[in-house]
Amino acid sequence: MNLDTRDPAVETLGVLETAALLRELTAGLIAVVDFDEALDALVRISRDAVAGVSWCGFTALRAGEPAGVAASDARLAGLDDLRHGPDSPAMDAIRRREMILSEHLGRETRWPAWTGRARDFGVQGVISAPVDVDEQVIGAINLYAAGTDVLTPRHQLTAMLLAEHAGLLLAAVRDRARVAAQAGERDAALLAEGVVGQAVGVIMTQRGCPPQEALQVLRGAASALSIPLREVAERLVSTVSRARDS
Repeated sequence: MNLDTRDPAVETLGVLETAALLRELTAGLIAVVDFDEALDALVRISRDAVAGVSWCGFTALRAGEPAGVAASDARLAGLDDLRHGPDSPAMDAIRRREMILSEHLGRETRWPAWTGRARDFGVQGVISAPVDVDEQVIGAINLYAAGTDVLTPRHQLTAMLLAEHAGLLLAAVRDRARVAAQAGERDAALLAEGVVGQAVGVIMTQRGCPPQEALQVLRGAASALSIPLREVAERLVSTVSRARDS
């Protein structure tokens, strides 16, 4: 049975589905740090949550060069990968900064090589929506249908909202990755520092834990005592030294 998307009940259902999708995406990506892991979660959640969409992919560019690709079905990963050729709905969406729609690939003439490969995989319709992540990374989210004329104006609205929300979430993922990298550099510097490194060694010996965990223990003590990390390290090393000398 074909549903009339102008029917108020259908419109309400579409709004609820989209809200549920955005909520699930937020929950799935809120703590992710790895960009590729975030893309994999994005395409999987989108495929499962958008009715009528059989597969989902993502194409990412960094400084004009391919920077990442994800597909909800590994068989279709090449459709989102620009290394297979730049003529594709994803590249059109990125280049033109607008949504690209093809409801019936059997009538499509814009991307002949891509369309042939897509139809071989059973894809009959596609929506590609541009995604702005940050000043370095842009991309497109691609929704694929297994049937012709399946993609409706409601799907286009969902794709638009999905692209905007995904851009915000992926930007946050990249920010968390940068913060984690900076924290890792600071930790490495601390571990190499004399007295802090010695204190970390003491904790590792006492607890049988790795360096990062020992450093967190040291940080926890500094926070609980409200004194600088280096002072806590000095006290610990001094206490251990006295115990050894006695």
